[in-house]
Amino acid sequence: MNGVINVYKEAGFTSHDVVAKLRGIVKQKKIGHTGTLDPQAEGVLPVCLGNATKLCGLLTEKEKTYRAVLLLGETTDTQDTTGQVLTEAPVTVDEETVRQAVLSFLGDYAQIPPMYSALKVNGKKLYELAREGKEIERQARRVRILEIEIHEIRLPEVTFSVTCSSGTYIRTLCQDIGEKLGCGGCMKSLLRTKVDRFELKDAYKLSELEELMKAGRIEEALLPVDDVFARCPAVRIRPESDRLIRNGNPFEKKDMAELTGENPMEGTELERSCVRVYGSDGVFLGLYRRERNGRRYKPEKMFL
Repeated sequence: MNGVINVYKEAGFTSHDVVAKLRGIVKQKKIGHTGTLDPQAEGVLPVCLGNATKLCGLLTEKEKTYRAVLLLGETTDTQDTTGQVLTEAPVTVDEETVRQAVLSFLGDYAQIPPMYSALKVNGKKLYELAREGKEIERQARRVRILEIEIHEIRLPEVTFSVTCSSGTYIRTLCQDIGEKLGCGGCMKSLLRTKVDRFELKDAYKLSELEELMKAGRIEEALLPVDDVFARCPAVRIRPESDRLIRNGNPFEKKDMAELTGENPMEGTELERSCVRVYGSDGVFLGLYRRERNGRRYKPEKMFL
């Protein structure tokens, strides 16, 4: 099987657990996920199968949307309510002050990654060091908060949605909001509602995928690889140029039989400069990037 399945990761599973269980369901080894979700977090986890595993890095870098509950007045070593409580303080701020503090994080800000994370330092994951009782200095990273919508303020809890750049830790955002308010804060719950084009309403639980597999209908949940790049124009290659492309060579306009669509003016850098390439038989071969002069295209990612 080649394609992407939009999995609903349930609480209690690690992202690695989801991949392992899906391997057992579809009886296929070549599977990879597109970005770690904390064990207690739920929501969208695109999982790539077969040659679609080449997509993992591309989807990991996509913008993501979350719905989170922030608990004010408490900090923990994990920055969420699963960790050991470090401080407790009364929440004396009013709703308007809270609202202003949350919205003040819109845009770029320097975020220090948490110790309980899968980031590696000198070959060792930070959470492994944290479990050994060690804490090391981490460099702040520039992240971007594109949208924040506050759904409810019922102190000491605040429920909000956030769309952010890849690499943003919502646990850390919650802690930073609490720190700005002077009472501390941590994350109570997290639901990932969107990763690029993959949305919560279309996600399948593992139990649902197991039923589809038993019924011989698993393809219903499988998104073809080229659909991930639906915003990129499509190029069909002339029969005499098929071999050239299948060997991963660049091609020119004379090799095209047909070009459908235009690159969007707005979108990711990849969408603005790449095309989907199909053989003369209609089989998707890969993603090619247009060179600056517009005359030649070179391979970005092949999916043979």
